Amino acid sequence: MANHRLRCLTWWRKWAKSEWAVAAAGFTILIFVLSLVSDSLTKSSNADKPFDPSTIDWVPLTLLRDAKKKGAFCLDGSTPGYHLRRGFGSGSDSWVLHIEGGGWCNTIESCSLRKKTALGSSKYMDRQVQFAGILSRDSSQNPDFFNWNKVKIRYCDGGSFAGRPESEFKNGTKLFFRGQLIWEALMDELLSIGLSNARQALLSGCSAGGLATLIHCDDFREILPRGANVKCLADAGFFLKEKDIAGNHTIESFYHDVVHLQGVTKSLEKDCVARMEPSKCFFPQEFIKDIKTPVFLVNPAYDFWQIQHILVPDASYLHGSWFRCRLNILHCNPSQIEVLQGFRNALLKALSEFQQNKEGGMFINSCFVHCQTWMAVTWHSPNSPRINKKTIAESVGDWYFNRKVVKHIDCPYPCNPTCYNMDFTRGL
Repeated sequence: MANHRLRCLTWWRKWAKSEWAVAAAGFTILIFVLSLVSDSLTKSSNADKPFDPSTIDWVPLTLLRDAKKKGAFCLDGSTPGYHLRRGFGSGSDSWVLHIEGGGWCNTIESCSLRKKTALGSSKYMDRQVQFAGILSRDSSQNPDFFNWNKVKIRYCDGGSFAGRPESEFKNGTKLFFRGQLIWEALMDELLSIGLSNARQALLSGCSAGGLATLIHCDDFREILPRGANVKCLADAGFFLKEKDIAGNHTIESFYHDVVHLQGVTKSLEKDCVARMEPSKCFFPQEFIKDIKTPVFLVNPAYDFWQIQHILVPDASYLHGSWFRCRLNILHCNPSQIEVLQGFRNALLKALSEFQQNKEGGMFINSCFVHCQTWMAVTWHSPNSPRINKKTIAESVGDWYFNRKVVKHIDCPYPCNPTCYNMDFTRGL
């Protein structure tokens, strides 16, 4: 596993120099998964009960039946897919959908590279994946949603399921920008196999999938029965509209390119687009107030992806002064920590209005991590991050079932000893 992580880290650093759109999210998330799996397996092997590989919940890939008929294609023209695990008992008419993350592509070149990976083509997707965290059927790992129907939606369009075909085939390049059509075809298929009878439903997603969750939250509410309890959970999807440390609008420029390349504008919140330039409405802080469906935000205040690609992207620092800090928060000096505290303050400011939303919930911890809902070690385990003695799973459950008002905001780093902080310097 250590060698695997080192190879992935090498790929990530190499790709980030050319097209950070593909590498920054796709491979850093891959490193994140490998690191968490490695550590969680180590913890399991040291527990009183030995780790049993047969307990892993592997779920097969299903390709969309009517994708061709509906024009719903991955970037390369292949058929999109999802993984479904049926619910049981009292959860038979309840559904959790989780949208996979993996960044975006903003140029013909980066999308052409992406379509040769699992983030742009179902040809490269694993035929079965493990369900854990919010998708687990183990009540000790997933106390409130363990017996619900669970769907992992694979991400292969590069535009948070918001692209449209009007922008295709420019410059003679065969790329399919069909994110919106994929979303609609997926919902049609899931409705036909039981989602239409849902009594309870939670749309969730990680990273770019968290952004997709926010973009499609109200649409999801509209297609379900009027009496159903429908809510949305965005994990590490609240990307900030902030300048980098060199004063450049790196992420704004990048999102502008994504939105205009993939024809995303028509999929964005209409009231927001009426107020400002469309690409700004790719930032949740600009449209979350327009979402009518209850939303819960899980976000680390020191999100490593945002630090590495919004606050301190490769081109923003000289002479390697930020190199080790952006890979491991323990290596940050006092002046760098001060900058990171400023980034945390920007997040809290952007969330200030949402914090007053009576139906909204949040879990903002002070960890150097990214997605936290889809792995047991961060979702709900003896070693999971906690705020006010509550895990993320417990907090989301309290909010979803209206047991408590949940507005958990952690104290500043390094105050929380329960944090799972990532370390990308191992092996360097």
